[in-house]
Amino acid sequence: MNLRTGHPLAYPALVTIGTLAITLAWVPFADPEQVAMLGTTAVLVLGYSGFRFAVALGYLPGGLPAGQERREVAVRRVRQQHRLVSRSWLEFTIGGKNHWLPVYFDPALVTLTQDTAELAGRAVHVGGHRMYPAGRLRDSEPVGKLIDNPVRPDPEAMGRTGIGRGLLLDAQSAVVGPFAGLLWVYSAGGGWPAFVVATLVAAAAATWLAAVRGSDPS
Repeated sequence: MNLRTGHPLAYPALVTIGTLAITLAWVPFADPEQVAMLGTTAVLVLGYSGFRFAVALGYLPGGLPAGQERREVAVRRVRQQHRLVSRSWLEFTIGGKNHWLPVYFDPALVTLTQDTAELAGRAVHVGGHRMYPAGRLRDSEPVGKLIDNPVRPDPEAMGRTGIGRGLLLDAQSAVVGPFAGLLWVYSAGGGWPAFVVATLVAAAAATWLAAVRGSDPS
């Protein structure tokens, strides 16, 4: 799977499946307390992923408000950099006020300069591409550094959108893994085997959370 050609939700879906596989693979070797921890983690990953995908597809509220009349507005893409977070946002004006909508990464965003977005209900289309909300529409500027797209499209940026780069970006959050492992061993015991399992599961879950929130590898 290549982010340059895949569906915008394909990458977070793949990371979700990988996280579930890593989590559940240890169940046959775990004691009852560890099985409960692994099962709870898997349920949280599956449930939250389902919620985020349902919001992105417009089945649940959480992105654009429902019931909007079809309209066209000027839009531009900005990339947010805040600590380990990198996300794409669409910035447009509705009713004289600026709004920002986080979206799952689409390769079309890399070459997007100033364009027109069509809003209809909970759906957003830009340049013939449907964009999938990765969070709620907000009327305050996202925290961190906002980087504007260049005036001219940058075709070289397309080479920085592969799945490997996406994983490399999101895996930065995996630094919490060893701390989670130590916390688990301190509270529940289990020695080195429990530490290794808890570290791997926590690292996978941290990577998954970054991906399912809509990271931007560009």
